[in-house]
Amino acid sequence: MNPACRATYSVSETLVDCSKCGHLLDIAYDWNRVPLPGSLKQFESRWSSRRNPLDFSGVWRFRELLPFARDEQIVTIGEGQTILQSSAGVGKYAGFQTGKLLLQYEGLNPSGSFKDNGMTAASTHAHMVGAKVAACASTGNTSASLAIYSSTTRLFETIVFIGSGKIAYGKLSQALDYGAKTLQIQGDFDDALKQVRDVCAARGIYLCNSVNPFRLEGQKSIMFRVLEALNWEVPDWIVVPGGNLGNSSAFGKAFFELKELGLIHRIPRLAVINATGSNTLYQLFEQHKIRWNGGKLDEAKINGFFGQMDTDNRRASTLATAIEINRPVNLLKCLRALEVCDGVVREVSDEAILEAKAQIGAGGFGCEPASAAGVAGAKLLREQGVISPSDQVVCILTGHQLKDPTSTVAYHSVDPARLSAIATTEDDAYATMLSKAGVTQTPAANRPIVVENKFESIMALLDRIGC
Repeated sequence: MNPACRATYSVSETLVDCSKCGHLLDIAYDWNRVPLPGSLKQFESRWSSRRNPLDFSGVWRFRELLPFARDEQIVTIGEGQTILQSSAGVGKYAGFQTGKLLLQYEGLNPSGSFKDNGMTAASTHAHMVGAKVAACASTGNTSASLAIYSSTTRLFETIVFIGSGKIAYGKLSQALDYGAKTLQIQGDFDDALKQVRDVCAARGIYLCNSVNPFRLEGQKSIMFRVLEALNWEVPDWIVVPGGNLGNSSAFGKAFFELKELGLIHRIPRLAVINATGSNTLYQLFEQHKIRWNGGKLDEAKINGFFGQMDTDNRRASTLATAIEINRPVNLLKCLRALEVCDGVVREVSDEAILEAKAQIGAGGFGCEPASAAGVAGAKLLREQGVISPSDQVVCILTGHQLKDPTSTVAYHSVDPARLSAIATTEDDAYATMLSKAGVTQTPAANRPIVVENKFESIMALLDRIGC
């Protein structure tokens, strides 16, 4: 990742960062040795051979665009069967013309999140190098994804490190159910990631977090499927939640490579959306004006920012637990992607995230809170005039609704009067959770209606609500 360092390593090695400059590694290809298609449209021919597991996979049917493995080495469990779809209600809510806001729903992956796109690639590389144990730190989705690949393929054992802070039970239940050995660190995600990196280095365990460059190769395929759904036309904007910044980094790399190969003629703009309580990228990019600058970025200023964060003991805090990360490991790669894609960064409150989430659900797409940050961000960018109502915009819904049902039930159940006065007692856990996150209103809530257990009362209620 340091452009001044031209060190290269074999694909058979398991490094995640450069032993010379210390930066994360990238995957680079000699495209002259890869049999590329004349156009992206040629990938459509694989739709007719879906009995071939590689052609069925929404990642590996584009394997010429991530050509680090031979076909017989690839590990797949049918990931990438995801859809790009318009939602008129969500588009209207966010301020767009009909059909201009599209939702890429990655919650349809086997483990219920976008992570499977990257984990199939990481699992493939782990298989290539003969790894027997793999590990990750996780706020939930990564652990669920790694665990499902381990339990399904039986190629390696899995250890997952989680923090003792917020982790959604829907995600934790997956790691436990899929048989992963789960270690709960007394700290947050950033602490867990530091520990798992040190442990993997000391024990020779294969590391599957997004510091692993093969993870990001798989996540490029989300953009390939978006283009496929748009008949290979490039949208105006891609809007993505920002946590550890693996997706935004992968998307920038995907579009840079496609443009370099002449397979697309322009690159979309990129918007990365932080939660206000976890807004490191927003602070660095929009407030401190840190830029990639062709690789000549001000690393001293970045290090000073993190040093002050440690001094102040600032910790990330958001109900969007999947993006509750203070130290995004792919920060530099994301800065590069923002330069490639002429990108912007915004922050949105938990209240805005939960309202957007409710609107997305009413439009037929149940997603976890972090996913809704993208739609909340697109709405904000419309209000600011950065995005036009006629622009073609794709928001990435990163995970399924059932990943974090607690926040959904809380939003739809709490009496607004309980939020007007800050709930500080445990007699109403849902109100307490929302108010601590700064949520004061729930305008899109669909509250359950209490009714007597009498036929006449139920019928009267149905008349009253027009059903």
